[in-house]
Amino acid sequence: MTESAAQHDLLDARADYYQVFADVDGDDLDWWRTARDYAKWVHPQVNDAWEKAEYNIPAIEEAARRGLIRDGIDIEGERPMSIRANRLVALELARCDASTATAVIVQAGLAMQSINSLGSEEQKKKYLGPMARMEIRGAFALTEPDHGSDSVALETTAKRDGDDWVINGEKKWIGHGSVGHIAVVWARMDDGEVGGFIVDQDADGYHAETIEGKASLRGIPQAHITLNNVRVPDDRRLPGARSFRDTAAVLGGTRLGVAWSALGMAIDCYEKALKYATERHQFGRPLNKNQIIQQRLADMLMDVTSMALYCKRLLELEETGQLNEKQAALAKVHNTRAARRVAANARDMFGGVGILLENDVIRHFADIEALHTYEGTDTIQSLIVGKTITGVSAYR
Repeated sequence: MTESAAQHDLLDARADYYQVFADVDGDDLDWWRTARDYAKWVHPQVNDAWEKAEYNIPAIEEAARRGLIRDGIDIEGERPMSIRANRLVALELARCDASTATAVIVQAGLAMQSINSLGSEEQKKKYLGPMARMEIRGAFALTEPDHGSDSVALETTAKRDGDDWVINGEKKWIGHGSVGHIAVVWARMDDGEVGGFIVDQDADGYHAETIEGKASLRGIPQAHITLNNVRVPDDRRLPGARSFRDTAAVLGGTRLGVAWSALGMAIDCYEKALKYATERHQFGRPLNKNQIIQQRLADMLMDVTSMALYCKRLLELEETGQLNEKQAALAKVHNTRAARRVAANARDMFGGVGILLENDVIRHFADIEALHTYEGTDTIQSLIVGKTITGVSAYR
């Protein structure tokens, strides 16, 4: 282990086999430790909330008090968070609980980042600070009942009426959509282009129902929203949102967040399986003395290592401003597929107790299904890459 790797114990050398994150230091390491400390604090509450399908708002507010609801956005009076620190925070939160990580992605990576990237200076001053403190909970309302992967075809409309916009339509699978204060609603304007609007969730005509019966990400609610003649003043329109390309730019960042989150979940599954195999005895000897167990652990490590290398390289591109949406799409597909394999192997290695929430693996096993789908399905992300390879679009 190198000197830099010895500086922290946030990842066991058996998980960071290639020492991909051994060089993390300074403020970035401090942020990672902050996320790790928070994860240790919240972990005892996670499984109970997941089993009951309850949103633990006080726990997310505690994350805000520790400065973790940021997505790297500069907030006046708050200490800076680099791109690298932001990604490490995403990894660590998902390593603990994907519902918690998703709540942060929804709040900071989607709602806050929409306002930060596309909003006016007045909108930024009004919303970003309170949202970072979780005084205002925000939603990102893009997906519709009939337009998920093809969200560019959205049917929600925003019609100009004097100094207001009148919004009509439906949205589905919207995190914070029924338990928040505002929603950034994406709608097609009079000129056919896509605009973003900051809508109060208590506005007349805004109706949201929490979607029941989920078997994944049970610790954060998603909503089905109906917008019926919802009036929004023009000063609530995001002036930088002029086309779907502007919307897609926000989504590009969260796809990277999904890749990092998948890595965090895979690391936890691998670490838990390794610990169990070391401590569990079967047929008079430790489980880890069996060849098939060692092979499975090696297979899991191969996936975890490749995921880490994807994330590290994309981080380098992101930090230098060279990253594009196609590269993010490839990472999202690769890492969610790999995390699925790692979680399945870990769950199998635990045997019967693998279905108990107390061992965490089954929760990751279920939650990775949502990450595999949201921010663009596996198929759509693969087709984005396929278009880059062939120069021919298979979906539009």
